[in-house]
Amino acid sequence: MGQLCLKLGIVLLGLFGWCALQAADPADGVFDLDDLEVRITESLSHLEIEHDGEPVLLMRHQDPDHSIVPPYQKTARHCPPYCVQPMQIAPGVETIGELELIDYLKRISDGDTTLMLIDSRTADWVARGTIPGAVPIPYTRLDPDLASPQQVAELLQLEFGAASADGVWDFNAVKTLVFFCNGPWCGQSPTNIKALIGFGYPAHRLKWYRGGMQAWESLGLTTVKPRSNESNGRVERPTRND
Repeated sequence: MGQLCLKLGIVLLGLFGWCALQAADPADGVFDLDDLEVRITESLSHLEIEHDGEPVLLMRHQDPDHSIVPPYQKTARHCPPYCVQPMQIAPGVETIGELELIDYLKRISDGDTTLMLIDSRTADWVARGTIPGAVPIPYTRLDPDLASPQQVAELLQLEFGAASADGVWDFNAVKTLVFFCNGPWCGQSPTNIKALIGFGYPAHRLKWYRGGMQAWESLGLTTVKPRSNESNGRVERPTRND
């Protein structure tokens, strides 16, 4: 039954134009999902979640020779801008790990609309692969130095659930936002979190996966990428804090 489910998952993922990359790619082989050798936890072997409305199999890579893929295997990056981030990015903002993130992903896939997982990286990075279930919102759309007040306001209202009346923001009904970027050396998600707190967003509604893509890849967890690496006919260039 496990092998049948996995084969079905491969067909579904192929039909919808998304695939697991660099990590637990079902195309690497057929596994018995009821008897995986490399599990997420002792009690959790895999999880089927949604990404962009389509099913994705979240699991760890089963190949014992698998290693961290570029560019996440690098250890030397110039600082600034690639400086090590603190464990707590701001007072009241919870720093989470992989299991907490996976729990949020399950809740999102089960229909919890009060949660949102946000990939803060620019499009060129997202094109290399992202966490299934993440919504790409480049940090540039929330950075007050790069985005206009109108652009930020639209994001707060249309995506995050904030309300505004006579220039006063109401954050009582906003979503809980879970942010990540490339890793502990990446400044994109911290930029977003600090900006939101500056706007008045409640800190307890903000979560930070500090490990980001580097930690996710180091555990061999499933990643997905868009069906096209292009955005509006062009590939975006890396910007600061990448």
